[in-house]
Amino acid sequence: MNNQKQQKPTLSGQRFKTRKRDEKERFDPTQFQDCIIQGLTETGTDLEAVAKFLDASGAKLDYRRYAETLFDILVAGGMLAPGGTLADDMMRTDVCVFAAQEDLETMQAFAQVFNKLIRRYKYLEKGFEDEVKKLLLFLKGFSESERNKLAMLTGVLLANGTLNASILNSLYNENLVKEGVSAAFAVKLFKSWINEKDINAVAASLRKVSMDNRLMELFPANKQSVEHFTKYFTEAGLKELSEYVRNQQTIGARKELQKELQEQMSRGDPFKDIILYVKEEMKKNNIPEPVVIGIVWSSVMSTVEWNKKEELVAEQAIKHLKQYSPLLAAFTTQGQSELTLLLKIQEYCYDNIHFMKAFQKIVVLFYKAEVLSEEPILKWYKDAHVAKGKSVFLEQMKKFVEWLKNAEEDVVIRKRNVATLFGGKTSC
Repeated sequence: MNNQKQQKPTLSGQRFKTRKRDEKERFDPTQFQDCIIQGLTETGTDLEAVAKFLDASGAKLDYRRYAETLFDILVAGGMLAPGGTLADDMMRTDVCVFAAQEDLETMQAFAQVFNKLIRRYKYLEKGFEDEVKKLLLFLKGFSESERNKLAMLTGVLLANGTLNASILNSLYNENLVKEGVSAAFAVKLFKSWINEKDINAVAASLRKVSMDNRLMELFPANKQSVEHFTKYFTEAGLKELSEYVRNQQTIGARKELQKELQEQMSRGDPFKDIILYVKEEMKKNNIPEPVVIGIVWSSVMSTVEWNKKEELVAEQAIKHLKQYSPLLAAFTTQGQSELTLLLKIQEYCYDNIHFMKAFQKIVVLFYKAEVLSEEPILKWYKDAHVAKGKSVFLEQMKKFVEWLKNAEEDVVIRKRNVATLFGGKTSC
């Protein structure tokens, strides 16, 4: 029997030597800068050659570590000091954005250089976004021509997806806004962006980063109005952007109006106060009455919890809408507003199945309460209705429409007789 103590196993292995071609040359930022600048100088202004040089150099130079230095050189020609100035004792190159011609075609060519580089080395994507955010904060340190070139380049890169619209947050820097730098830069940027795409694509990109409602912040607080924005950008040749912002502001104002309206109704505010508030908002935000009646209708219908039983909901709806008829009547002073309300009622009754049999009762109620008048009802019946529930609602309205067409009595007598002819529950 072997009494000798058993030896513990040991781990051993072979150390592999990294292949020389896989090694990255390690430099300090200055040495890295010298290598890049020397290579760019040798390629000259041929941007195809520049792109090939950058592609090949990434295998040897440590782009991951020195991404900021790399992008500083490609944009400004050398490493940037805080504030955006080039250090006097550093090497520089003229093969960069700031030294190029100030035209869109040249910036489009430079955009391709950045695009190819970032596609080849995906890890540079985040570093490039950080670089552009930094450059935007340095705008005051650049000349007007340099800012224009950077704006055009940024617009193209936003359009082709190399950059995310979130980089525009840097333009809301208080000092840049105060001195008008942000607005002037935005003009050039949006021109090149819209030139590459269109206003709808631009709007979609802005919405993704919740920036579609912030464009007026490009101006100081005392100038943040739709009127000022529209005038500034329209005069700069960006009418489509002005119209987009005006529409966004209107949509925002409508949402705010509906929210406040629902709160006032929930509190039980007097109708005269509600009407006064709504009319002030209409004037202030240029909201037309046909739009407002749609908002009022939605608000009125959202203030109550409806019965789930079809045979009870009609009675509940008539009682509720009779109460709010004076409010609705205040915003149906135009034929188009009445027609809009009829379409809203039709869509609501169709979308809410328990209301399908209540459509005619609601229309008759509104006719008696002078919310709706004869002509819009007849027009709706003839050709202005929508497809939703069309056959059901037209059949419901058939007798009432015939009565409207044939009755010759005085209007007051006619309305007094409506209750008798089309259901006593609608009597005033």
